[in-house]
Amino acid sequence: MRGDHPTNPFAPNLPHELSPEAEQRVRELQATGRMSEFATPDSAVLRRDPEHDRASVLRPAFVRDSDKICHIPAYNRLAGKTQVFSFRANDDLTRRGLHVQLVARIARDISRALGLNVKLTEAIALGHDIGHTPFGHAGERFLNDVYHARTGKWFFHNVQSVRVLDVLYGRNLALQTLDGVICHNGEFEQQVLEVGDVHDFEAFDQMVADCWATGGEKIRTLRPSTIEGCVVRVSDIIAYVGKDRQDAVSAHLLEPDAFADGLGGAYNSWALSTFGTDIVEHSLGKPRIEMSEEAFAEMRRAKRENYELIYGDAEVTGDLTDDVASIFHALYDAVLDDIAAGREESPVFRHHIVRLDEYLSHYGHRYEWEADPDLTAVDFISSMTDDYFIQLAEHLFPEAAELFPRRGFFV
Repeated sequence: MRGDHPTNPFAPNLPHELSPEAEQRVRELQATGRMSEFATPDSAVLRRDPEHDRASVLRPAFVRDSDKICHIPAYNRLAGKTQVFSFRANDDLTRRGLHVQLVARIARDISRALGLNVKLTEAIALGHDIGHTPFGHAGERFLNDVYHARTGKWFFHNVQSVRVLDVLYGRNLALQTLDGVICHNGEFEQQVLEVGDVHDFEAFDQMVADCWATGGEKIRTLRPSTIEGCVVRVSDIIAYVGKDRQDAVSAHLLEPDAFADGLGGAYNSWALSTFGTDIVEHSLGKPRIEMSEEAFAEMRRAKRENYELIYGDAEVTGDLTDDVASIFHALYDAVLDDIAAGREESPVFRHHIVRLDEYLSHYGHRYEWEADPDLTAVDFISSMTDDYFIQLAEHLFPEAAELFPRRGFFV
């Protein structure tokens, strides 16, 4: 231990506090109330409809985006979606709704220290996973498999998140917020994050279209076009790399000493203070976000160890078998059949199409579900919480009840 902080043997020289020089620079920046020259000012906000959602003293430009995101039903459903661990009766395990809040808090603290636009940072973080499927990345993979097999297109949750915010709920969000959401890419770590060059909706819409058409080929190249988006991207990794370890120990999947660094669940505390400090230390006054070589190497090592011990473990993946994948296919086909037959009593109409139409009607829009039935099926399935997916599957296919584990609190 070093003071109140644990010591990581793989990165023993990384400090938990800023150097005196960096701390002084941060204090001076905060004392003046000025933003960094590389921050995104509120005055730069771009919306599809610039006549609506004008900033005010009470609700500045990007504050409006955070408010909009938190008030749509898709945000509320994140509380019922798996982050890593499905089918476990343990209310202390992280759900996706908590994850986006943790990302927002980490990114907010880094942005404040760097003199960036904290309100934009928060909006991006709160919206970045709003298009995620039930059952985490396994559910994302299952849905992509059936969608790609039928259409040749690709489903990725970051692209769906933009569709949810920009199309399905038509919230007139800022280009800067939407760009940060689609570019968050928490699975692709980089030591240096340079900003991209998407600065109008025409270029943005083409980027989105390319992601649907080519999937990972395009997504791997995405770079946030604001430095605030870069902060969210690295904060996404910081938020899960330690918290997932904490949850693995809480779920009794692993013992605290299973990790090579010996920190167990305490790695989360170490990561939050150390990685944040390192990023601020190496990014102050720069038009990009950087980490030191030592910090970046440790982040990659820890993430790789998580894949080996947690994400690839049979106890995590074993419940999400090929049989569950087959339910995604069967459910997808059933939804398409209901759409084609116009069965207005079916769940896809009553719980999805009708509700979105009612929501959009307040803004003079409608859900164009007829234009692309496959995409409508994707919209519906990706919107589901874990529990809704299970109950719908059992309602349509009674034999599916045997595929989902039943783990109670007292069993």
